[in-house]
Amino acid sequence: MLSTVRTRLPIIYARRGPLLAVRPSSGTPERIPVNNPDPPKDVQNVSNTNALPTSAAGNQDGALQGLPEVEEEKRTMQAPNRATIWSRSQAPRSKAMTGPRFEQTIMEYQPRPEAAISLIHKQPVRWTHDRVVSCDGGGGPLGHPRIFINVDKPQICMCTYCGLPFANEHHRQHLESLPSTSYPLVPQGDSAEISESQRITDEPLGQR
Repeated sequence: MLSTVRTRLPIIYARRGPLLAVRPSSGTPERIPVNNPDPPKDVQNVSNTNALPTSAAGNQDGALQGLPEVEEEKRTMQAPNRATIWSRSQAPRSKAMTGPRFEQTIMEYQPRPEAAISLIHKQPVRWTHDRVVSCDGGGGPLGHPRIFINVDKPQICMCTYCGLPFANEHHRQHLESLPSTSYPLVPQGDSAEISESQRITDEPLGQR
């Protein structure tokens, strides 16, 4: 009986076809990509009729019009300030926004919020003379639980909740000598920057 089962195992596995590749860290099964010598080419989804001005029926002052090349670039951008995805769970807009629904869509008038992952990296470093700093996101209902961050290492330490960067003044010279940093070391005057004092009131539930 045992020998019969052993002889049938190779036949069973052969009929199942290719197995799934499993990541040891996450345990999520992923199929092995197929080596396709002729991959499908990207086709422009935006229709050329977008270049023809169309009446907005009183909703807009001017006519609806968009160049196909410009609209196609906006369609494939993941966000106005980021071209690619920033999470494995996201679907690229170039694949998600396809089909007749988006052929004559003027992307300029569609909701396109900017990616927070790029906005947070425009915040300048908060310099301190202490070895440990605290961050609560400004407090109030718009903040987050207070955490304490160790900044005694020669690097930029960011808050794991809101992403604000902190660094010790003792390491300023070392950080300035680096060819590039993930956060600006001084304010750049960008409109996305938040002032170092985020609080409007000192109340326990004060708004930012």
